[in-house]
Amino acid sequence: MPEYGRNVQKMIEYLVTVDDREKRLRQAEVIIELMGTLNPHLKTIEDYKHKLWDHLFQMTDFNLDVDSPYPCPSPEAVFKKPEVLPYPQEGIPHRHLGKNIQVLLTRAVEETNEETKHGLTQAIGYYMKLAYANWHKEPVHDDMIKNELAEITGGKLKYETGGYRVPYENNRNFKQRNNNNNNNNNRNFKGNNNNNQGGGGPRNFRDNRDGSQGGGSGYGNNFNKNRKFNKNKGKQNP
Repeated sequence: MPEYGRNVQKMIEYLVTVDDREKRLRQAEVIIELMGTLNPHLKTIEDYKHKLWDHLFQMTDFNLDVDSPYPCPSPEAVFKKPEVLPYPQEGIPHRHLGKNIQVLLTRAVEETNEETKHGLTQAIGYYMKLAYANWHKEPVHDDMIKNELAEITGGKLKYETGGYRVPYENNRNFKQRNNNNNNNNNRNFKGNNNNNQGGGGPRNFRDNRDGSQGGGSGYGNNFNKNRKFNKNKGKQNP
């Protein structure tokens, strides 16, 4: 059992070789405490000591002979496979719509009230739209739903077009819209950078070093102030 580690396995292999029965029991109890420390989540289980003793017997291949507080389990009980759950093997005629759609179709066909039958037909058509959009990730035309519903029911249910539209996310349009926005932002960013460089960029900065006044950035005024400050820095006040 890898959750207990290699060293615990070596301890258990040595435990089986101990001849003294009382000593073997004491060492088994120490190993049980160590196993509980290495896996503290087992302590949240009710009667976790029983589970640890079962693991100890299992790691000794059920050959440990000690007077444990719990009986040694049998390999058949530990490795017993669960019973197979019964699953209804029924043929679904329209697998892409699911099994419940057949119940709805039967209920709608057997309905005698025309108003209720019409409402059930429209609800079934809307559900078919949802199923189509879920699997195909694209819009579906009402005429397609109308023709498929008539084919399934043998013309007994007639879906009226122009009902509710099923919303869907078109990832391709979403990506294209994001790319257009990014291109516009990059274009505007480059245009602003060019304008800033033209008004108060490096060229004006070089001009302002000569003492001329440049527009846009204010590099000239700050630079002239720093020059005056550096000239007066070495002078001492009288």
